[in-house]
Amino acid sequence: MLETIGLPIIALLPFIGAPIVAYLATYNRLAAAWGAGIITVMAFSVLLLYIKLPFEGITTIQSWTWIESIGLQFAFRLDGLGLLFACLILGIGLLVIIYARYYISAKDCMGRFYSYLLLFMGSMLGIVLSENIIQLVVFWELTSLSSFLLISYWQHKKEGRDGAKMALTITGAGGLAMLAGVMLLGHIVGSYNLSEILANGELIKNHTLYTPIIILILLGVFTKSAQFPFHFWLPHAMAAPTPVSAYLHSATMVKAGIFLLARLYPSLSGTTEWIVLVSFAGMATLLIGAFTAMFKHDLKGLLAYSTISHLGLITLLFGFSTPLAAVAAIFHIINHATFKASLFMVAGIVDHETGTRDMRKLSGLWAFMPHTATLAMVAASAMAGVPLLNGFLSKEMFFDRALDGTTSFSLLIPILATIAGIFSVAYSLRFIHDVFFNGKTKDLPKTPHEPPRFMKIPVDLLVIICFAVGTIPMFTVAPMLAVAVMGSLQTELPQYSLAIWHGFNLPLIMSIIAFAGGILLYTQRKTTFALYEKYLEKVDARIPFNLLMNSIFALSHKVTASFDKSSLQSMIAWFICASIIIGFFGFTYGNSPLFGNREFLSVDWISIIAAGILIFATFATAFLHHKRLLSLITIGVVGLIVSLIFIKFSAPDLALTQLSVEVVTIVLILLALYYLPQTTPKESSKLRINRDIIISVLAAIGVFVLTLAVLSREYTTIGQYFLENSVSGGGGTNVVNVILVDFRGFDTLGEITVLAIAGLGIFAMLQGLKLYTPKYDEKGFAWSNDMHPPMMQTVTRLVLPLMLMVSVYIFLRGHNLPGGGFIAGLIAAVALIVQYLANGIEWTKAKLKFEKESLIAYGLLVATLTGLVSTFLGYPFLTSTFSHLHWPVVGEFEVASAIAFDLGVFLVVVGSTVLILVQLGQLSKNSHSFSEKIKDEEGKN
Repeated sequence: MLETIGLPIIALLPFIGAPIVAYLATYNRLAAAWGAGIITVMAFSVLLLYIKLPFEGITTIQSWTWIESIGLQFAFRLDGLGLLFACLILGIGLLVIIYARYYISAKDCMGRFYSYLLLFMGSMLGIVLSENIIQLVVFWELTSLSSFLLISYWQHKKEGRDGAKMALTITGAGGLAMLAGVMLLGHIVGSYNLSEILANGELIKNHTLYTPIIILILLGVFTKSAQFPFHFWLPHAMAAPTPVSAYLHSATMVKAGIFLLARLYPSLSGTTEWIVLVSFAGMATLLIGAFTAMFKHDLKGLLAYSTISHLGLITLLFGFSTPLAAVAAIFHIINHATFKASLFMVAGIVDHETGTRDMRKLSGLWAFMPHTATLAMVAASAMAGVPLLNGFLSKEMFFDRALDGTTSFSLLIPILATIAGIFSVAYSLRFIHDVFFNGKTKDLPKTPHEPPRFMKIPVDLLVIICFAVGTIPMFTVAPMLAVAVMGSLQTELPQYSLAIWHGFNLPLIMSIIAFAGGILLYTQRKTTFALYEKYLEKVDARIPFNLLMNSIFALSHKVTASFDKSSLQSMIAWFICASIIIGFFGFTYGNSPLFGNREFLSVDWISIIAAGILIFATFATAFLHHKRLLSLITIGVVGLIVSLIFIKFSAPDLALTQLSVEVVTIVLILLALYYLPQTTPKESSKLRINRDIIISVLAAIGVFVLTLAVLSREYTTIGQYFLENSVSGGGGTNVVNVILVDFRGFDTLGEITVLAIAGLGIFAMLQGLKLYTPKYDEKGFAWSNDMHPPMMQTVTRLVLPLMLMVSVYIFLRGHNLPGGGFIAGLIAAVALIVQYLANGIEWTKAKLKFEKESLIAYGLLVATLTGLVSTFLGYPFLTSTFSHLHWPVVGEFEVASAIAFDLGVFLVVVGSTVLILVQLGQLSKNSHSFSEKIKDEEGKN
């Protein structure tokens, strides 16, 4: 089974594990770490089942049709490139999980941390394993949301909240731009699957929409991977815990944009637009990041800007748009992930054991932390490109590609690359010397010492990889690099060498200049620091960003203030007038007549009487609104007449639904009325009342005209399709129910999700709320003390089984006769609410031992699983099936899988409705005790 559905399991396991990990933490905080580690190992184990296929040149694609009409498939792809990134995400993710176990303090919520981390991991796995690019964009946005949660993990820190908002704003905006580019890309190719997109590169590049496509997609790439001019959000994400920073900078988030460059390389690269945009952004980011990193005093700040610089290097290589440059870029992706993850972990160890990350306070830690210092020196040397370490090999490849140019502009590239190399050596040297040497230790918040053993093991492994790749690349990284390059280029592997020594050549000379220049720059750091602090320290990209955001908010507030006068009448007037104007414009556009020629139905006296009652009840509701109980009765009459209209037009399902909703709504409003003032004061002057009448009459005329314009035109509906396919396609003769649970099941799933969220939201808002409740009505009569009349108790208890039996009957017959899960759920909810009203909350709770929240959860779970079962069987999501069974005595009857989905709808409706109404009733109980307390206090005074 894993051979056919393994790829989605790899991507979805972290999402499934996130709530499990959060739950485990309620028993033991360390159980969360163990759970996260086990989930990651499970995903890695499934990946190992497929690991040999890319090395055999096989691209694995597993797909299930979801929404075929728009080309959306639940599709996953594993080739060499996806395998490389999946290994980085899971491998480094597991090391981060182990490291964080010792980093996160006892006062921090470990369950929340690991659940967020797993959400982040799953989102990244979804990106690198997606075959469908719309699905890829969904996971892309999930990385923005999950990173927001991780960056703001320490919610009490303002810098964490601000950094998270900045990251979400920039990457989210880029994601929207990328979505537009992806939609255009799929439009050109005729498919949203990567297999077709990668095979049609020439078609895409020669299309007139190529330029907007590349601009939109690169906006998504540059914002996600912190490329100039969007690079400034990444350093401010350093407010996150260090394990998050290690993961975000090495294998996730910022590497998502780099991955997309590599993934879409065959389809988009090689054009002038690609070369100019990608190369310029990469070179600017490389230089800005390298320069700024040198002058940061915070360890994580230095590493953050070094990450920006190295991401610019990788982007620049892809911008060169040659196969060998792509090889160098992918090689540096691997190398950067290993040495950067280890360096961030070292920074976290230093912070954890000394209490500070400020390099102006840190020095001489070699004497206290020799093991950590050794690890830091190896990893920082790899970052600087020291020979016999992995960073040296990819840096030499980069210098070699920088020299591969013939134009006058190309001569500038190796010079700028060497300058970036100088700064890289300088800030790497500073990381080592300022922290672990540079004199004796100064006064630190904590006495330095080595961290726990298992906190160092992840760094040990990463540093060993840096050394192994740098010394024996052909036996370590070469096979993975080869399949990853082939997965990116989608062609034969170009000729390249991973030899440690290539002779005395120009790239080596550039390296020597970088080393000598970096050491010289570091020795002159006092002078350079003084110049930087004098002229450049105050340069902050947050200033224009905050100015832009403040301007947008100011404009939105101004626009809102122009329309929203804190008046319901004003808002309704704007809405209705705008709708009417737009409607008239649409109907009369192009000199078309406002009304059509369709014949109207004949009018009978029963319809006229019903319409008259409806109009009368509507006016009565408006005029009697000061008398709230009467107005509630008249508005109930409106609902009843609407139900009769549904019956007249052969819509019994809608009539049943309307009646059920009316009952629930009446109960809800009755409970709410108890807390409102006894009478409504007259607040409107005659002038205002006359004005509102004129507006309402004009609005009514406008709505009537537009409705007549719609009804008088001939139109074609899709109703005939549902009538013809209801039995053959959905196995039911009740077309409305078949539409809800089969044809439009995805819509229904969304609607019950919204209902569940609304129910839980109302529950959360009302929980613990206490309101003052009067003991007398508006005429001074005391409310009855008989809260649970015996007659009502007796009748409701007798009626309960009957109402539940009716609910079950309506539910079971819903697929072929009027009924279904929604109507049955409302009937069952009313049956239960009546028990609460008649017998009290405590008595009913003791008899009905189930949690309303659990009903909601089980309902959503059942409905979702019903759709997933069809997906795993190779059918579109929520596809239903049916069969006929023959039972003795009962005879033959139909069984449809849609009944399981309808059961989910039933449970959500019952759970949400009862939860809301019972919470209102509970509010009444709390309010009575609160009012008694106020009376007692007033009596004492």
